[in-house]
Amino acid sequence: MESLGIIIGLLVVGLGLGFAVGWLVRTRLGKDRIAQAEQVAEGIIRDARREAEQLRKEKLLEAEEYFFQERQKLEREEKQKFDNYKRLERQLSIKESNLDRKVDILNKKEKQLSQLESSLKSREKQLNLKEEELNRLIQEQNRRLEQISGLTSEEAKKIQLENILQAAREEAEAMIREIQENARQTANERAQEIIMQAIQRTGLNHIAETTVSIIKLPNDDMKGRIIGREGRNIRTFEATTGIEVLIDDTPEVVMLSGFNPVRREIAKIALEKLISDGRIHPGRIEEVVEKTREEIEEKIFEYGEQAVLELGLHGIHHELVKLLGKLKFHTSQGQNVLQHSMEVAQLAGQIAAELELDTNVAKRAGLLHEVGVAIENYTDCSTSELSAELVRRYGESEKVQEAVLAANKPDLGNEILSPISVVVATANQISKLRPGAQKEMLENYIQRLNKLEEIANSFIGVVRSYALQAGREIRVMVEYSSVDDAGAEQLATAIAKKIRENTTMAGQIKVTVIREYRTVDYAK
Repeated sequence: MESLGIIIGLLVVGLGLGFAVGWLVRTRLGKDRIAQAEQVAEGIIRDARREAEQLRKEKLLEAEEYFFQERQKLEREEKQKFDNYKRLERQLSIKESNLDRKVDILNKKEKQLSQLESSLKSREKQLNLKEEELNRLIQEQNRRLEQISGLTSEEAKKIQLENILQAAREEAEAMIREIQENARQTANERAQEIIMQAIQRTGLNHIAETTVSIIKLPNDDMKGRIIGREGRNIRTFEATTGIEVLIDDTPEVVMLSGFNPVRREIAKIALEKLISDGRIHPGRIEEVVEKTREEIEEKIFEYGEQAVLELGLHGIHHELVKLLGKLKFHTSQGQNVLQHSMEVAQLAGQIAAELELDTNVAKRAGLLHEVGVAIENYTDCSTSELSAELVRRYGESEKVQEAVLAANKPDLGNEILSPISVVVATANQISKLRPGAQKEMLENYIQRLNKLEEIANSFIGVVRSYALQAGREIRVMVEYSSVDDAGAEQLATAIAKKIRENTTMAGQIKVTVIREYRTVDYAK
């Protein structure tokens, strides 16, 4: 029993010692862990501080780089602005110098005008003195004549008046003889003109060369394909283009006849395409002609643009450029109108340069003075007036308008015009009147054919008309819904009557009115 108590006591003592030892060990381990944690925390804090310092340095570098780039950008902008200011300053200096030079010139001219005015006043004074002296001498001479002749002044005047009347009668008789002679000569010239008109209407010589285009065929069988079944191909081609197709016995050749050069060029290219393609029927003909017409429109603009560039002009409206291109296909009294206009522009520019005038205005007016020729079917005004209206409409200056209006005046007379207008008119006359420049009869021929078309187009219901066979025939296309069959006959009679009343053409003119109805559908 005592042993048991001893054992229990020993166990209690052992447990106490174990608890104390465990508590001591645990306390020691906790302190070590705390120390380690503190060391780890200090390491983390040191690393964070080091990273923060490094990040701060990087951001400072980035900020410095950004500020450096911005400063360089500002410096470049400032330099560019400075250079612009310098350039503007130089330009202003040049303009100022030019203005000073012009002011000097004006002052010099003003001084010259003042000197001229003084000289004129001095001469006027001298003339007045001489006139007074002359009157005195005349009176003295009359007094002496009265003394010598024994006649009074009134009697001498009467005798002198009778002498003047006798001289006037003789002069009048001479003028009457001259007028009679001129009348006979004019009658001869009129007769010659009528003969020339008859020759022209045969479509030979010069007119044939300028109003007919020759198309070569691969073989004579192609003529039949061009004509088509019952002539439907050739009728469609002529109605679409307004150009007459002449097919004769000449081997492998057909001719296109028409006075309008643009239409004839379209017809020529279209027929060459049809021959090359081989497919010739009404639908294909209309398609090719329309496509060719679009191609010619593009070429027309190119021709006008090339003329403007060759003369070194800028800022001309594109519609005027297009009209200039059309002039390449027109002739005026045998001259190509576009070449004539370019020649006038060059001459006017050279003359203006010699006179220290505005060469740009002179060239523009010289180039544009015939643009009205490109407008078809106009009757209300002359070519000069139409050209002036066109350049005004498309933004050309008043100086150019005035010069264009005056360009075709053969005699300026006492009309007050600007120096540029006189220069352009002079250049135009030089270009026209040089030897071999014009063929007046061709111009008259073209005007007569234009007149025929204008007469036909003046009737209600007429869509378009074409003068063919050198003016011996005019074909008139009418609207199907506006003109019936009976109306077509009446229209042909009315057109023929108006042609007889308004033209002086000799011979017979055939009027053909075409009324056609077409139905079109598409298979999808």
